[in-house]
Amino acid sequence: MPAPHRTGRRRSALAAATLASLALTAPAAVAAPAAPAPSTSPPARMSTVGGSRLGLPGTQVDLAAGAPVLPKDLTARSWIVADAESGDVLAAHNAHWPLPPASTLKMLFADTVLPKFPRSQRHTVAPSDLAGIGAGSSLVGIKENETYTVRDLWLGVFLRSGNDAVHVLARMNGGIGETVKEMNEHAAQLRALDTHVVTPDGYDAPGQVSSAYDLTLFARSGLQKKDFRAYCSTVRASFPGATKKDKKGRKTRESFQIQNTNRLLAGDYDVPVYQGIAGVKNGNTTNAGATFTGVAERNGRVLLVTVMNPEKKEHNEVYKETARLFDWGFRAAGKVRPVGELVPPKGAVPAPGGPGASAPAGQAGGAAGGGSPAARAGARPGGGSSGVGTALGLAGGALVVLGGGVLLVNRRWPLPDLVRRRSSRS
Repeated sequence: MPAPHRTGRRRSALAAATLASLALTAPAAVAAPAAPAPSTSPPARMSTVGGSRLGLPGTQVDLAAGAPVLPKDLTARSWIVADAESGDVLAAHNAHWPLPPASTLKMLFADTVLPKFPRSQRHTVAPSDLAGIGAGSSLVGIKENETYTVRDLWLGVFLRSGNDAVHVLARMNGGIGETVKEMNEHAAQLRALDTHVVTPDGYDAPGQVSSAYDLTLFARSGLQKKDFRAYCSTVRASFPGATKKDKKGRKTRESFQIQNTNRLLAGDYDVPVYQGIAGVKNGNTTNAGATFTGVAERNGRVLLVTVMNPEKKEHNEVYKETARLFDWGFRAAGKVRPVGELVPPKGAVPAPGGPGASAPAGQAGGAAGGGSPAARAGARPGGGSSGVGTALGLAGGALVVLGGGVLLVNRRWPLPDLVRRRSSRS
């Protein structure tokens, strides 16, 4: 059975950090039946959602005059750089290659389940809530018969990538099977067609795959939700521990600090905090290798970068390659022609008077409600749908849920106060 991602703690001293980080990020040697290892080469034919070039193997970029060249030391099997608000894909490499996603799949879990429960709701954990957690899973430290708020549980999911917190929330949501079903349905609604969910926590399982493109869609959708933004940008928090009795028999609840395992957000001895970073989610399993989706802002531009399974196995390599792609994207923005776009959910139609406003209601407005003609020409039709169900929570009226579940989409999806607060603090 594969071992899920292991994460380290931020340094208290250089030598201690080195040892702790290496120990906690090393994949465990667990011999058991496992999901088959992914192919070492992308499929000859991949999805063309978002544009025909995104379905091609290899690197896709269209440099205009004065544009910087891509970093030469990228080893990830798949990656993508996109404008989070316009949806333009600035560059990509095997964007639609279905690969094991590891805990980056928790972005889809959160986008699906987070709206179901108010953050103040309390839940007492039953032993059955923690059943079926994969061997060697990353855990935040949920205790049986203890009571947690929904906010506590989501902090455990986002900061410590706790599979125990995922399982408790999934049980609250009707069970693992029901949650997996809803996640697959939500992925289809977002038009993330490379994704097949088997476990809600991203633990390796036969047939469980996603792609850099789909993970970026999950991040973009999740970031429309205020609580999602808050959780994924939290660096550290206090988490409830066990209830104990003192010598007089009085009960007290201890707490301990947890820190975000996103190295670009919290930092590590060999990876500084990235300027303007605001999330989103990292992962690491035996089959997936290291995976990461991040969002960052500079000078008013918000970029999303997803990196999957760097072949170079240096410590924190996934974050180093992500940082290089962010650096390139901020320099290249406005100097490259988009090679594709991040499509809106099914059932979305362009807002009146906006780009692509002639698209008929009930269709996806040329698959993007804007973007380059080449990208629209290569995009897959959206098809009819009742909409995403739960309102995406976009501010500024960029996404409006109308009667019957129809969505209006403006060209830009603002991410208000998403990273501008973090950028100023950085």
